[in-house]
Amino acid sequence: MKLPLIETLGISIDALRANTMRSLLTMLGIVIGIAAVITMVALGNGAQNAIKDRIARLGTTVLQINPQRVQHGGVHTASTTKLTTKDVEMIRERSPNVVAVNWQQDRDLQVVCKNRNTNVQITGTPPNFLEVRGFKLANGRMFSAADDNARRKVAVFGSELLRLLNVDDGEALIGEQVRIAGRAFTVIGVLVPKGASAGGDGDQQVLIPFQTGRSEIFGTDRLNDIWTLVSSEDSITIAMAEIQAALRRSHKLRPDRPDDFSIRNQADILETMGETARTFTLLLAGIAAVSLLVGGIGVMNIMLVSVTERTREIGVRKALGATSKDILFQFLAEAVILCVLGGALGVVVGMLGAMQLSSSMGWKTAVDAQSIVMAFTFASAIGVIFGVWPARRASTLDPIEALRHE
Repeated sequence: MKLPLIETLGISIDALRANTMRSLLTMLGIVIGIAAVITMVALGNGAQNAIKDRIARLGTTVLQINPQRVQHGGVHTASTTKLTTKDVEMIRERSPNVVAVNWQQDRDLQVVCKNRNTNVQITGTPPNFLEVRGFKLANGRMFSAADDNARRKVAVFGSELLRLLNVDDGEALIGEQVRIAGRAFTVIGVLVPKGASAGGDGDQQVLIPFQTGRSEIFGTDRLNDIWTLVSSEDSITIAMAEIQAALRRSHKLRPDRPDDFSIRNQADILETMGETARTFTLLLAGIAAVSLLVGGIGVMNIMLVSVTERTREIGVRKALGATSKDILFQFLAEAVILCVLGGALGVVVGMLGAMQLSSSMGWKTAVDAQSIVMAFTFASAIGVIFGVWPARRASTLDPIEALRHE
């Protein structure tokens, strides 16, 4: 006589309730394993989302050009070449897919504001910095071409300077006199926070007019970076080829000579970072999944013990008409129920753990539906995989020998 599915499930649940503490301890390994996987995946997803945000803030049509570092004896040294404003003019003339060019000189220097001081990057740049680099103003204004041509000593602060100089309000900083490398500058603007990117931490820098910086601070015509804004994403490859040809002509490089500069697509750099984050997420999830394996072995061990303890019960059920399939399904159902319940608790614990990491340590986390479905799928699979052997062992017991078991 084959028992109905509902009745078999009821018998399985009653058997688990009869040993509540043992069932809870058996589930603990699954709970820990699922919670670890959920938390690790949430951390990885948070990192990937942060990288996507950086790509969006930076803009996918921005190219960065740097002097190429040379290598001597396996050691990277400072570049023997340089970028200048002549290179900028050549790019403008010979790169039709470039809609704007920004260039900069930078150096880490001391900034003094009242009784506070800090060392940050001072960036000398033309007024189109905001347009090309994708920054916005929170307070005040950006310096103009007139400020640049007149070499006025004005400065625009990155948002992080407020914290470093213990200033509460950016608006209160406008008009303040600060000293940069010992020279007096007037703060005329504060930038909106943007965060770190492949081009460095833009929030921890002070912008000054390029001509002012070249004459008052840097004392050189050498550029650290050239940034170009391309007309569209589809034009990036063409624009890179145009810029390469323009700079090779500007530097008078023969066809057999390698480039003495590098052109970097910021989106590609951040995408590489994203691939690294995804690989790291899989690594963390794989490590966490080991605890799932241990939990599954624990489930199999307890189910084998349960089969041994309930040998006489199995014999009685078979004598009353239960088939081998009924016995097989009953013990398999017990293992799956343990793992699914453990998986549900693990998902809750994992989500709480991710929230705790986010609130207490400031780490970005993101729990998505895919990871939850994956957790339940793994939990169910573990119940089936590690429950089959004990269930099959129970179903193949000889009823006469089972009834004789003490």
